Amino acid sequence: MRKVNLRVEIAGITLKNPVVLQSGCFGYGEEYRDLIDINRVGAVVTKTITLKPTAGNPPPRFVETAAGLLNSIGLANVGIKAFLKEKLPYLKKFSTPVIVSIAGKKKEEYLELVQILNREEIAGIELNISCPNIRKKLIVGQDELETFHLIKAVRRKTKLPLLVKLSPNVTDITKIAKSAEKAGANILSLVNTFSAISVDVETKAPKLGGVLGGLSGPAIRPIALRMVWQVRKVTSLPIIGAGGILSCNDALEFIIAGANAVGLGTVIFINPHAAQEIITGLKRYLSRKGIYDVNELVGSLHEKTS
Repeated sequence: MRKVNLRVEIAGITLKNPVVLQSGCFGYGEEYRDLIDINRVGAVVTKTITLKPTAGNPPPRFVETAAGLLNSIGLANVGIKAFLKEKLPYLKKFSTPVIVSIAGKKKEEYLELVQILNREEIAGIELNISCPNIRKKLIVGQDELETFHLIKAVRRKTKLPLLVKLSPNVTDITKIAKSAEKAGANILSLVNTFSAISVDVETKAPKLGGVLGGLSGPAIRPIALRMVWQVRKVTSLPIIGAGGILSCNDALEFIIAGANAVGLGTVIFINPHAAQEIITGLKRYLSRKGIYDVNELVGSLHEKTS
Protein backbone atom coordinates (compact mmCIF):
# COMPACT_ATOMS: atom_id res chain seq x y z
CA MET A 1 0.00 0.00 0.00
CA ARG A 2 1.28 3.45 -0.90
CA LYS A 3 2.39 5.48 2.12
CA VAL A 4 0.44 8.60 3.03
CA ASN A 5 2.53 11.77 3.46
CA LEU A 6 1.55 14.02 6.37
CA ARG A 7 4.77 16.07 6.32
CA VAL A 8 4.34 19.81 5.77
CA GLU A 9 6.83 22.67 5.40
CA ILE A 10 5.96 26.06 6.82
CA ALA A 11 8.52 28.84 6.31
CA GLY A 12 11.41 26.38 6.39
CA ILE A 13 10.13 24.52 9.46
CA THR A 14 9.51 20.83 8.78
CA LEU A 15 6.50 19.36 10.57
CA LYS A 16 6.15 15.58 10.55
CA ASN A 17 2.38 16.14 10.44
CA PRO A 18 0.12 19.22 10.42
CA VAL A 19 -0.96 19.00 14.08
CA VAL A 20 0.38 21.81 16.28
CA LEU A 21 -0.07 22.12 20.05
CA GLN A 22 -1.02 25.75 20.52
CA SER A 23 0.20 28.31 23.02
CA GLY A 24 -1.73 28.56 26.27
CA CYS A 25 -3.52 25.28 26.81
CA PHE A 26 -0.37 23.23 26.27
CA GLY A 27 1.50 25.26 28.89
CA TYR A 28 5.20 24.42 28.97
CA GLY A 29 4.73 20.77 28.01
CA GLU A 30 5.75 19.15 31.28
CA GLU A 31 2.17 19.26 32.55
CA TYR A 32 1.27 16.62 29.97
CA ARG A 33 4.41 14.47 30.13
CA ASP A 34 2.36 11.32 30.92
CA LEU A 35 -0.45 12.10 28.47
CA ILE A 36 1.01 13.53 25.25
CA ASP A 37 3.96 12.17 23.26
CA ILE A 38 5.48 15.40 21.99
CA ASN A 39 7.56 13.45 19.45
CA ARG A 40 4.36 12.48 17.64
CA VAL A 41 3.02 15.98 16.89
CA GLY A 42 4.06 18.40 14.14
CA ALA A 43 5.15 21.30 16.35
CA VAL A 44 4.61 22.89 19.74
CA VAL A 45 4.06 26.57 20.51
CA THR A 46 4.95 27.47 24.08
CA LYS A 47 2.89 29.39 26.56
CA THR A 48 3.34 33.09 25.81
CA ILE A 49 6.41 34.49 27.57
CA THR A 50 7.05 38.06 28.73
CA LEU A 51 10.29 39.72 29.87
CA LYS A 52 9.43 39.53 33.56
CA PRO A 53 7.20 37.07 35.43
CA THR A 54 3.54 38.02 35.10
CA ALA A 55 0.88 37.14 37.67
CA GLY A 56 -1.99 37.52 35.22
CA ASN A 57 -5.60 38.38 35.99
CA PRO A 58 -7.34 37.82 39.33
CA PRO A 59 -9.44 34.66 39.74
CA PRO A 60 -11.85 33.25 38.76
CA ARG A 61 -10.08 32.69 35.44
CA PHE A 62 -12.27 30.09 33.75
CA VAL A 63 -15.99 29.91 32.99
CA GLU A 64 -17.60 27.15 30.98
CA THR A 65 -20.23 28.19 28.44
CA ALA A 66 -22.40 26.30 25.98
CA ALA A 67 -19.94 24.57 23.61
CA GLY A 68 -17.10 26.76 24.78
CA LEU A 69 -14.73 28.00 27.45
CA LEU A 70 -14.04 31.53 28.65
CA ASN A 71 -10.56 32.17 30.01
CA SER A 72 -9.06 35.26 31.58
CA ILE A 73 -5.53 34.11 32.33
CA GLY A 74 -4.00 37.44 31.38
CA LEU A 75 -0.69 36.07 30.04
CA ALA A 76 0.44 34.69 33.40
CA ASN A 77 3.92 33.20 32.93
CA VAL A 78 7.30 32.65 34.59
CA GLY A 79 9.18 35.27 32.56
CA ILE A 80 11.93 34.77 29.98
CA LYS A 81 14.78 34.09 32.45
CA ALA A 82 13.00 31.22 34.24
CA PHE A 83 11.57 29.96 30.95
CA LEU A 84 15.01 29.51 29.40
CA LYS A 85 16.44 27.91 32.53
CA GLU A 86 13.54 25.75 33.73
CA LYS A 87 11.07 25.18 30.88
CA LEU A 88 12.72 25.24 27.44
CA PRO A 89 15.28 22.47 28.22
CA TYR A 90 12.44 19.97 28.64
CA LEU A 91 10.96 20.79 25.22
CA LYS A 92 14.40 20.58 23.57
CA LYS A 93 14.58 16.89 24.48
CA PHE A 94 12.14 16.07 21.68
CA SER A 95 12.54 15.94 17.90
CA THR A 96 9.51 18.21 17.43
CA PRO A 97 10.05 21.87 16.41
CA VAL A 98 9.56 24.36 19.25
CA ILE A 99 8.13 27.80 18.51
CA VAL A 100 8.35 30.27 21.40
CA SER A 101 5.41 32.64 21.84
CA ILE A 102 6.18 36.11 23.17
CA ALA A 103 4.31 39.27 24.17
CA GLY A 104 5.21 42.68 25.50
CA LYS A 105 3.56 45.82 26.82
CA LYS A 106 5.47 47.85 24.24
CA LYS A 107 7.57 47.34 21.12
CA GLU A 108 10.87 47.54 22.98
CA GLU A 109 9.92 44.53 25.12
CA TYR A 110 9.20 42.42 22.04
CA LEU A 111 12.56 43.44 20.58
CA GLU A 112 14.45 42.56 23.76
CA LEU A 113 12.75 39.16 23.92
CA VAL A 114 13.63 38.46 20.30
CA GLN A 115 17.28 39.35 20.82
CA ILE A 116 17.42 36.95 23.77
CA LEU A 117 15.76 34.15 21.80
CA ASN A 118 18.12 34.63 18.85
CA ARG A 119 20.71 32.84 20.95
CA GLU A 120 18.52 29.77 21.48
CA GLU A 121 18.06 26.70 19.30
CA ILE A 122 14.38 27.08 18.50
CA ALA A 123 12.37 26.68 15.30
CA GLY A 124 10.72 30.09 15.34
CA ILE A 125 9.07 32.88 17.29
CA GLU A 126 5.36 33.56 17.64
CA LEU A 127 4.30 37.17 18.15
CA ASN A 128 1.19 37.10 20.30
CA ILE A 129 -0.39 40.41 19.32
CA SER A 130 -3.97 39.35 19.93
CA CYS A 131 -4.64 38.23 23.53
CA PRO A 132 -8.13 39.62 24.30
CA ASN A 133 -8.00 39.44 28.10
CA ILE A 134 -5.28 41.93 28.95
CA ARG A 135 -6.03 45.41 30.22
CA LYS A 136 -4.88 47.46 27.31
CA LYS A 137 -6.70 50.17 25.37
CA LEU A 138 -5.29 49.00 22.05
CA ILE A 139 -4.38 45.43 21.22
CA VAL A 140 -1.72 45.62 18.49
CA GLY A 141 -3.35 42.93 16.35
CA GLN A 142 -6.52 44.98 16.01
CA ASP A 143 -4.81 47.78 14.10
CA GLU A 144 -3.19 47.48 10.66
CA LEU A 145 -0.49 50.09 11.21
CA GLU A 146 0.42 48.94 14.73
CA THR A 147 0.67 45.39 13.43
CA PHE A 148 2.87 46.47 10.53
CA HIS A 149 5.25 48.58 12.62
CA LEU A 150 5.75 45.96 15.33
CA ILE A 151 6.40 43.09 12.91
CA LYS A 152 8.67 45.27 10.78
CA ALA A 153 10.75 46.19 13.84
CA VAL A 154 10.97 42.57 14.99
CA ARG A 155 11.83 41.39 11.48
CA ARG A 156 14.92 43.59 11.52
CA LYS A 157 16.14 41.93 14.72
CA THR A 158 15.86 38.24 13.84
CA LYS A 159 16.32 35.76 11.02
CA LEU A 160 14.13 33.19 12.76
CA PRO A 161 10.76 32.39 11.16
CA LEU A 162 8.09 34.74 12.52
CA LEU A 163 4.66 33.36 13.27
CA VAL A 164 2.03 36.04 13.96
CA LYS A 165 -1.10 35.17 15.93
CA LEU A 166 -4.06 37.13 14.57
CA SER A 167 -7.08 38.41 16.46
CA PRO A 168 -10.64 37.58 15.37
CA ASN A 169 -11.83 40.71 17.19
CA VAL A 170 -11.53 42.91 14.11
CA THR A 171 -13.80 44.18 11.35
CA ASP A 172 -11.77 42.62 8.52
CA ILE A 173 -9.09 40.06 9.39
CA THR A 174 -7.77 40.03 5.82
CA LYS A 175 -6.49 43.60 6.22
CA ILE A 176 -4.51 42.64 9.31
CA ALA A 177 -3.20 39.51 7.57
CA LYS A 178 -1.98 41.51 4.56
CA SER A 179 -0.36 44.08 6.83
CA ALA A 180 1.46 41.28 8.70
CA GLU A 181 2.67 39.74 5.45
CA LYS A 182 3.88 43.08 4.10
CA ALA A 183 5.84 43.69 7.31
CA GLY A 184 7.70 40.38 7.08
CA ALA A 185 5.64 37.70 8.82
CA ASN A 186 6.45 34.17 7.64
CA ILE A 187 3.47 32.28 9.09
CA LEU A 188 -0.02 33.38 10.16
CA SER A 189 -1.81 31.73 13.06
CA LEU A 190 -5.57 32.29 13.27
CA VAL A 191 -7.55 32.70 15.24
CA ASN A 192 -6.99 33.69 18.84
CA THR A 193 -9.98 33.69 21.20
CA PHE A 194 -13.05 35.92 20.87
CA SER A 195 -13.51 38.70 23.43
CA ALA A 196 -16.49 37.86 25.64
CA ILE A 197 -17.99 38.09 29.12
CA SER A 198 -20.23 36.03 31.38
CA VAL A 199 -22.48 37.40 34.14
CA ASP A 200 -23.58 35.92 37.46
CA VAL A 201 -27.27 36.82 37.58
CA GLU A 202 -27.50 36.37 41.35
CA THR A 203 -24.71 38.79 42.22
CA LYS A 204 -25.02 40.88 39.03
CA ALA A 205 -21.24 40.68 38.78
CA PRO A 206 -18.94 39.32 36.10
CA LYS A 207 -18.05 35.67 36.54
CA LEU A 208 -14.44 36.30 35.56
CA GLY A 209 -12.10 38.17 37.86
CA GLY A 210 -10.72 40.07 34.88
CA VAL A 211 -14.26 40.79 33.57
CA LEU A 212 -13.34 40.21 29.94
CA GLY A 213 -12.24 36.79 28.75
CA GLY A 214 -11.43 34.93 25.58
CA LEU A 215 -14.00 32.48 24.21
CA SER A 216 -12.62 29.26 22.71
CA GLY A 217 -13.95 25.80 21.95
CA PRO A 218 -16.32 24.39 19.32
CA ALA A 219 -18.68 27.38 19.59
CA ILE A 220 -16.20 29.52 17.63
CA ARG A 221 -15.20 26.93 15.02
CA PRO A 222 -17.46 28.00 12.10
CA ILE A 223 -16.37 31.64 12.48
CA ALA A 224 -12.69 30.75 12.78
CA LEU A 225 -13.06 28.53 9.73
CA ARG A 226 -14.58 31.38 7.75
CA MET A 227 -11.65 33.62 8.68
CA VAL A 228 -9.10 31.03 7.56
CA TRP A 229 -10.94 30.73 4.24
CA GLN A 230 -10.94 34.53 3.83
CA VAL A 231 -7.25 34.93 4.68
CA ARG A 232 -6.22 32.11 2.34
CA LYS A 233 -7.82 34.10 -0.51
CA VAL A 234 -5.51 37.08 0.09
CA THR A 235 -2.16 35.52 1.02
CA SER A 236 0.11 32.64 0.08
CA LEU A 237 1.76 32.59 3.52
CA PRO A 238 1.48 29.34 5.47
CA ILE A 239 -1.50 29.36 7.83
CA ILE A 240 -1.99 27.52 11.10
CA GLY A 241 -5.75 27.36 11.51
CA ALA A 242 -7.28 27.06 14.96
CA GLY A 243 -10.53 27.51 16.79
CA GLY A 244 -12.59 24.75 18.37
CA ILE A 245 -10.93 21.77 16.70
CA LEU A 246 -11.97 18.59 18.52
CA SER A 247 -11.75 15.86 15.89
CA CYS A 248 -10.16 14.78 12.65
CA ASN A 249 -13.12 16.09 10.66
CA ASP A 250 -12.73 19.49 12.32
CA ALA A 251 -9.04 19.53 11.37
CA LEU A 252 -9.88 18.52 7.81
CA GLU A 253 -12.32 21.43 7.49
CA PHE A 254 -9.56 23.89 8.33
CA ILE A 255 -7.08 22.29 5.94
CA ILE A 256 -9.59 22.23 3.11
CA ALA A 257 -10.46 25.88 3.86
CA GLY A 258 -6.80 26.86 3.49
CA ALA A 259 -4.78 25.97 6.59
CA ASN A 260 -1.42 24.27 6.09
CA ALA A 261 -1.50 23.07 9.68
CA VAL A 262 -4.01 23.04 12.52
CA GLY A 263 -3.67 24.19 16.11
CA LEU A 264 -5.12 22.39 19.11
CA GLY A 265 -5.99 24.36 22.22
CA THR A 266 -9.06 23.87 24.38
CA VAL A 267 -9.45 20.25 23.30
CA ILE A 268 -6.24 19.43 25.21
CA PHE A 269 -8.16 20.08 28.45
CA ILE A 270 -10.99 17.80 27.33
CA ASN A 271 -9.04 15.05 25.60
CA PRO A 272 -5.23 15.03 25.88
CA HIS A 273 -5.15 12.21 23.33
CA ALA A 274 -6.83 14.34 20.64
CA ALA A 275 -3.57 15.09 18.77
CA GLN A 276 -2.76 11.43 18.17
CA GLU A 277 -6.38 10.65 17.30
CA ILE A 278 -6.41 13.43 14.70
CA ILE A 279 -3.09 12.31 13.19
CA THR A 280 -4.40 8.74 12.87
CA GLY A 281 -7.67 10.03 11.44
CA LEU A 282 -5.89 12.10 8.80
CA LYS A 283 -3.98 9.06 7.58
CA ARG A 284 -7.18 7.02 7.32
CA TYR A 285 -9.06 9.79 5.52
CA LEU A 286 -6.32 10.38 2.97
CA SER A 287 -5.92 6.66 2.32
CA ARG A 288 -9.67 6.22 1.91
CA LYS A 289 -9.83 9.13 -0.53
CA GLY A 290 -6.81 7.96 -2.53
CA ILE A 291 -4.91 11.14 -1.63
CA TYR A 292 -1.32 10.46 -0.65
CA ASP A 293 -0.13 13.92 0.32
CA VAL A 294 -1.97 16.08 2.87
CA ASN A 295 -0.67 19.20 1.12
CA GLU A 296 -2.95 18.45 -1.83
CA LEU A 297 -5.94 19.20 0.40
CA VAL A 298 -4.82 22.67 1.47
CA GLY A 299 -7.24 25.31 0.21
CA SER A 300 -9.17 22.87 -1.98
CA LEU A 301 -12.40 24.51 -0.82
CA HIS A 302 -11.54 27.46 -3.03
CA GLU A 303 -11.88 25.27 -6.10
CA LYS A 304 -15.53 24.85 -5.13
CA THR A 305 -16.20 28.45 -4.13
CA SER A 306 -14.18 30.60 -6.56
